[in-house]
Amino acid sequence: MKLPKRQNAYVPPDKLKEYLLSKTHPVGRWKSKLFRGLGFDETNVDLFEKRLLAVANSENVKESKASEHGTKYVIEGLLEAPSGKIVKVRTIWVIDEGQDRPRFVTAYPL
Repeated sequence: MKLPKRQNAYVPPDKLKEYLLSKTHPVGRWKSKLFRGLGFDETNVDLFEKRLLAVANSENVKESKASEHGTKYVIEGLLEAPSGKIVKVRTIWVIDEGQDRPRFVTAYPL
């Protein structure tokens, strides 16, 4: 199964700069080391977003789970980095209750 309404998926602006690329975020700083090591940074946030959306659009949902707040989707795929490396990542998306757009939650390497 593909991510429902994947053509409308989006990455909230603060998720990349203030979380996955943040050197000081309590959780994100650990992920930041990896993604920065792959060549993602503040100068290419648009590329990072595009590559995450590509995973959401091209790969199958590995797992989904409904809750009172919406449905969470787990999608794994290959992320091409600016460094030229390709890394397998797990991405998490959610369609909040009453919404029709998948929203990016997080990503981490496998």
